Amino acid sequence: MPHDPHLADLMRSALRSRRGIAEKKMFGGYCWMLDGNMIAGVEVGRYMFRVGKALEAEALARPGASPMDITGKPMRGFVWVDADSAIDAGLENWLDFAARYVGALPPK
Repeated sequence: MPHDPHLADLMRSALRSRRGIAEKKMFGGYCWMLDGNMIAGVEVGRYMFRVGKALEAEALARPGASPMDITGKPMRGFVWVDADSAIDAGLENWLDFAARYVGALPPK
């Protein structure tokens, strides 16, 4: 997944104070892991957040969010959020939301 270096830097800043975060190069872009589980990613013009199936509808009701669809079939539990909307809402707020699901997963 190609990425925007500026958006990646904004995500790094938002994650700086969180424990258990690791950055990983994946799909030609960058993803971030919380205790070994993917929590977020960046692409050109948008962010990806892993919210889990139970929180997906709530996430999709937020401004700028859309289902994650790479292959023609939506990836349940993951959402795209356009960069402007994610930044306006606060990346930290989106990360807190995603951490409700990812933070409950067993560490890898």
